[in-house]
Amino acid sequence: MVRVLATGTFDILHPGHLLYLTEARKLGDELFVIIATDVTVKKRKRTPIIPGAQREEMVSALKMVDKAMLGSETDMYELLYSIKPDVIAVGYDQAFDEEALEKELRERGFNSKVVRIKKHNSNAFCKAEEIIKHIGLLRNG
Repeated sequence: MVRVLATGTFDILHPGHLLYLTEARKLGDELFVIIATDVTVKKRKRTPIIPGAQREEMVSALKMVDKAMLGSETDMYELLYSIKPDVIAVGYDQAFDEEALEKELRERGFNSKVVRIKKHNSNAFCKAEEIIKHIGLLRNG
């Protein structure tokens, strides 16, 4: 049984998320998803629009996802000890260096393979930031 892990913010679910998770699911038998906490999102991007518990609920409802959970606010590797992923799927635009991530995983006792999902939808509404920008234009326009 191959366990795949995907991670992300999943603030405003859009077709790009569905493609990422569908492609990640193809890499194994089970797909676990770690959703960034509100604190983490604020540190790395912006204040999330949808609270973490609701983002977790939405991702959990997707048919390709076996288990979704909120991540740790202090250690991004914390949940990996219970998930024990065989594969970690990173999105085409996620700021991870695959080799550096695999090295860090080995140092922490994991033998997970890191796979970059290269397939993506270039539609403007496949990025939360583009959706937010468009809503702002509608409100002001």
